[in-house]
Amino acid sequence: MGKFREKAAELVAQMTLEEKVSQTLYNAPAIERLGIPSYNWWNEALHGVARAGTATVFPQAIGLAASFDEELAERVGETVAKEGRAKYNAFQKAGDHEINKGLTFWAPNVNIFRDPRWGRGQETYGEDPWLTSRMGVRYIKGVQGDDPDRLKAAACAKHFAVHSGPEKQRHEFNAVATKQDMYETYLPAFQACVQEGKVEAVMGAYNRTNGEPCCGNKTLLQDILRKEWGFQGHVVSDCWAIADFHEHHKVTKTPLESAALAMNNGCDINCGCTFPYLRDAVRGGYVDEARLDEAVTNLMECRMKLGILGGERQADQDAVGYDQVDTPENRRLNLEAARKSLVLLKNENHFLPLDKNKIRSVGVIGPNADSRKALVGNYEGTSSRYITVLEGIEDYVGDDVRVYYAKGCELCRDQREGLSESEAVCRAADVIVAVMGLDAGIEGEEDMGGDIAVGDKNDLYFPGLQPELLRIAYESGKPVILVSMTGSAMALTWEDGHFPAVIEAWYPGAQGGRAVAELIFGAYSPEGKLPVTFYRTLEELPEFTDYSMKGRTYRYMENEALYPFGYGLSYTSFELTDVCLNTDTIAAGGSVAVTASLKNTGDMAGSETVQVYVKALRPGTPNAQLKGLKKVFLRPGEKKRVKITLDDRAFSLCDEEGKRMLEAGGYAVFVGTQQPDARSSALTGRECVRFGVTCEKATELR
Repeated sequence: MGKFREKAAELVAQMTLEEKVSQTLYNAPAIERLGIPSYNWWNEALHGVARAGTATVFPQAIGLAASFDEELAERVGETVAKEGRAKYNAFQKAGDHEINKGLTFWAPNVNIFRDPRWGRGQETYGEDPWLTSRMGVRYIKGVQGDDPDRLKAAACAKHFAVHSGPEKQRHEFNAVATKQDMYETYLPAFQACVQEGKVEAVMGAYNRTNGEPCCGNKTLLQDILRKEWGFQGHVVSDCWAIADFHEHHKVTKTPLESAALAMNNGCDINCGCTFPYLRDAVRGGYVDEARLDEAVTNLMECRMKLGILGGERQADQDAVGYDQVDTPENRRLNLEAARKSLVLLKNENHFLPLDKNKIRSVGVIGPNADSRKALVGNYEGTSSRYITVLEGIEDYVGDDVRVYYAKGCELCRDQREGLSESEAVCRAADVIVAVMGLDAGIEGEEDMGGDIAVGDKNDLYFPGLQPELLRIAYESGKPVILVSMTGSAMALTWEDGHFPAVIEAWYPGAQGGRAVAELIFGAYSPEGKLPVTFYRTLEELPEFTDYSMKGRTYRYMENEALYPFGYGLSYTSFELTDVCLNTDTIAAGGSVAVTASLKNTGDMAGSETVQVYVKALRPGTPNAQLKGLKKVFLRPGEKKRVKITLDDRAFSLCDEEGKRMLEAGGYAVFVGTQQPDARSSALTGRECVRFGVTCEKATELR
């Protein structure tokens, strides 16, 4: 039992039925006679404090994932907590208790980005359960701090579970997943966030999973979350998701029945307007009042842990002033995060970096070249300063290099009048930087985008006249650097075949344009790695509505990727030597230690990521899967010893019943700076080192 559990229960015992019901709403009113102020639970902080005025706007989550840097995720979380507390303190002094002014942040999104069409995939940490787990856990630790009874802010793992599109159908969709796919792919990140990250809250999803609506899903919320994983925090519905029970899913007939189903199966707080029916549900015997008491106790306990209820103040947190918002230090971290997030996908004949002393002019074209919207993605805050790619290049080269600019076209509308100016820019410039892509108006959440589809992408190509603009740039005969600003993988097959350099910039945050410019001109060496697979065509993917993992992501795909998961180039070179394992056997409760020496053999300082993959050598098992990594910064000529430990779970797989089994037999362990597939080797010119490990006895792991 937590420190404040008993005190929270005593407070709830003093409430009337009506008062208890009122506290299960996201906009909980004050109960003045008990000294309970009003509180709005709805606050966002996906990549910085969002929708609450000025804040540091970090790279979108998918970009943070591309850093392959879990320590960075924790530092970003710490900054979010500090800025969130500073803003909360300021709002409280002004008597402002409205939405987006609190300390319960509905982030991170640890859904698996299983299909590149999904508009909200940008909010996630990519397609891999292990990487998503690590980034999610460390972000939560940063937000909450290391004391479970004393929260700096409260994080929320969402959307539980098996939720990744299609957006247009989310209110009535039933995601069907086998137990094997559930426990192998869709649930591990949530389990890690709960058991290791000690996340305070979990948010249910809009859809049904295997027939049960997620926000009233007994299997998910009771059997797995509470009983199997021991979750002690509170559960919140997605917004108006409980109304979907009767309006769209048709699993209930009335709002009262929907409220009862959600409450009885473990949902504590309703983002929406259905839980007022709980009063009649309790009086009618549909909900035991003891269950309502439990829910409200969960909520009061959270507020006490935050130091904002019941006299449980946190003097150090109360003292965090507004001067901690968007500080120079925070902006430096933001720039660091942006630099780490960028992925160099192609660099033919070392075309990059450009030497500004050897060129006279740069032509910057494309709809995202001077777009602030393309910097931030969705669920964004408001920066005190944005630096677009155009501005970043202009700032970097100063008066030494002439910068020509033409937008050329809109992101997706067929407006041709800008194409001719782009032709002029391409003719005049020595080199062209083409900044293409998408933004949150094209890919995103249902009803928040919609320029092309309702949240999701229809295909994997640049929309509108962007392909024509790229052909104009290519036909100019000038070298073209493609900067793709998207929240998802695109099919860049044509672009890869025609341009010497390709950069995936994601939505890189308010400092993103500076980071892109500095990469182009070699102020630092790129270090980002792909957290998703870049496919060659959409046709190789299963149907969007098919939640089977067969044929999806690097773990189960059979075709060759254009750019594989875990891939990314550098300006310097690294050599991995003296790779060894401390044992060639694994058993339940055991581990395998991987050690290696990494040396920077190039002329430029930079970071490289040592990656370890494991493959079970049995028919019908997934491809080699990422199970460990270590980022290392090295100066030219510098060498460091790296150690990565694989526990028994790294060798386990889930069977058809969802049981996690360490099976007897052989395993391959691959150590390198990339995925151990042929395409990665062809792109990098490097091979992973392979070892064999044997397990003698099959064991079920808990």
